[in-house]
Amino acid sequence: MALRLVQVNFKARDDSALGRFWAEALGWGVSSEGPGVTNVEPVGFAWPDPTAVCVDVVTVPDPETVRYRVHLDLATTSVAHQAELVARLQDLGATPADVGQGDVPWTVLADPEGNEFCVLAPG
Repeated sequence: MALRLVQVNFKARDDSALGRFWAEALGWGVSSEGPGVTNVEPVGFAWPDPTAVCVDVVTVPDPETVRYRVHLDLATTSVAHQAELVARLQDLGATPADVGQGDVPWTVLADPEGNEFCVLAPG
């Protein structure tokens, strides 16, 4: 049996707010297991889905003290789609981020808690 990824876990100061950001960003839904944990899942998700990868956002009391070790890349289908997605993500609360990327065809943003991610150019 092949091993497969089923969940990505984010640590957050506010799991609910960060979970809502990523749900809106991905066009997914939000459910909560309990206090301090927000699950972000594809719409229509039913466990165990053989193809889905979900996101858990978990509240931790301590602030981030080192550079983030997880970095998501979001794919786009065209240059126009990339521009639309970057604008929509910024409307949701993402901010431009400089990680020393220089002149590249992707856009680096940070979510409302500072987690950096890229919106890739097509191809």
